[in-house]
Amino acid sequence: MVGKYAVAEGMCPYRLVLEHITSRWGVLVLIELRERPYRFSELRRAIGRVSEKMLTQTLQTLERDGLVHRDAKPVIPPRVDYSLTDLGREAAEQVLALAMWTEHRMDDVERARQAYDEARAPVAEARETGRPD
Repeated sequence: MVGKYAVAEGMCPYRLVLEHITSRWGVLVLIELRERPYRFSELRRAIGRVSEKMLTQTLQTLERDGLVHRDAKPVIPPRVDYSLTDLGREAAEQVLALAMWTEHRMDDVERARQAYDEARAPVAEARETGRPD
C-alpha cells in the first residue's frame, strides 16, 4: 500500500479511532453523553433504533479508546452509568460541530445531489434504452 494513510497492511491507529468516533452509533453516543451520564437503557432509548448488541459494542470500543467511562456500581440490581471522559468530551465537541455543520448545510447538499442526479439522468436513460450518449 502506498499513501499517507497506509501503514503496512493494517489501518493507522488514528484512522481506527476516527472510524470509532465517526461510526453511525459512535457519533450519536458521543453527542448524547455530552448532556449527562446515562444508564444503558436510557442511552438506548435516547438514541433510538440501536440494538442492544450494537450499543454494547460501541460503548466498549469508545471505552477502550478512552472516550467513555463505564461506572459499575456494586448494588442489586446492578447499576452501570456511562459518561464521557475529558478526552471523550473533547471528541464529542468536534463531532457536534460536524453534526451542526451538516444540519446547517443540508439544503446545499440536497441541491448538489439533485444537480448530480439530473446531470446523470440522460446517461442512465441512454443505457436503459440502448442509445448512445
